[in-house]
Amino acid sequence: MRVLGVDPGLTRCGVGVVEGVAGRPLTMLGVGVVRTPAHAELGHRLVAVEQGIEEWLDTHRPEVVAVERVFSQHNVSTVMGTAQASAVAMLCAARRGIPVALHTPSEVKAAVTGSGRADKAQVGAMVTRLLRLAEPPRPADAADALALAICHIWRAPAQNRLQQAVAQHAQHAQHAQHAQHAQHAPKGRTR
Repeated sequence: MRVLGVDPGLTRCGVGVVEGVAGRPLTMLGVGVVRTPAHAELGHRLVAVEQGIEEWLDTHRPEVVAVERVFSQHNVSTVMGTAQASAVAMLCAARRGIPVALHTPSEVKAAVTGSGRADKAQVGAMVTRLLRLAEPPRPADAADALALAICHIWRAPAQNRLQQAVAQHAQHAQHAQHAQHAQHAPKGRTR
């Protein structure tokens, strides 16, 4: 599985591509940051983020895009920019028919470090170790993007099994409901 991880941000949008399957060594195919100038008009910044993500999609052709789920912080303007950059990443993927997965920061930290409360340095250190890199990717946004991709690769098999189980349960419940209705339906008259 090839996953593009996106750590959304307007000034620095981290991007990283990881390939592999759960239980096997993973390979980093690329890591970087899409940057926009803080003084530029919002619309131009969003276009720059879109163009940057489109380049990554063209170059690496991921099967899935994993985006950090935006959560409420104390700084509303930061959350707005993050949410807008997140929406751009999801739009770019959806336009190409690429599935998008959202992961919370604590899910990513727990998957990569074992603790949902790990700090940026711990995440960077584990990403470095898991991908067998010479040094942690800089800035932290780039390491976070790789962590998102790793998290998705590791969590996807379990999530798929869970979705299949839920779908099977719903299908069985629907069949049982149809059988019950058929049993209680009025019988046609016979002569």
